[in-house]
Amino acid sequence: MDGFTACLSNNTVNPIHVSTSWNSNMKASVFKFGVNLWPPLFFTGIKVTHLTPDYKETHVTLKLRWYNRNYVGTQYGGSLMSMTDPWYMLMIMHNLGRDYFVWDKHAEIDYIAPGKTHVHAQFLLTDEILNDIRAKTANGEKYVPEFLVDIKDNNGQLVARVKRRVYIKLKPRARAD
Repeated sequence: MDGFTACLSNNTVNPIHVSTSWNSNMKASVFKFGVNLWPPLFFTGIKVTHLTPDYKETHVTLKLRWYNRNYVGTQYGGSLMSMTDPWYMLMIMHNLGRDYFVWDKHAEIDYIAPGKTHVHAQFLLTDEILNDIRAKTANGEKYVPEFLVDIKDNNGQLVARVKRRVYIKLKPRARAD
């Protein structure tokens, strides 16, 4: 989902049309509605259940359905990874604005236990993280912070831990050269 945003036309979501342009001022509730209709999430059972208005906290659920179970009947590993894919990138984009390049760069997953129920993940950006990003990219250097995401089942048991790295760089037009 790198680079995805639901396109807006007069602040209404068109879930059919996906564009590489994005609106950093989009209301979180509109974004949440649109992204939950995006086919790679919708058709795998991945859903944003909570998104704060400032895009600093996101909760995502992956429902266990017949079409996303693996051969032994538990959560498919690819879906577990997919449920963590775009969130830090999108949250950072919406908080830093258009003056930054922001891309998912790397991810790895450690499977801890079988996912036998719906699973949940939470993503959190703090002001401290955002200030650190701004400081480390102020002169045009790239910065690749790592974020850890725990995926837990309905009982709170750890199912998987995902490490995600996001590439961030201040665009040349925004630098104080």
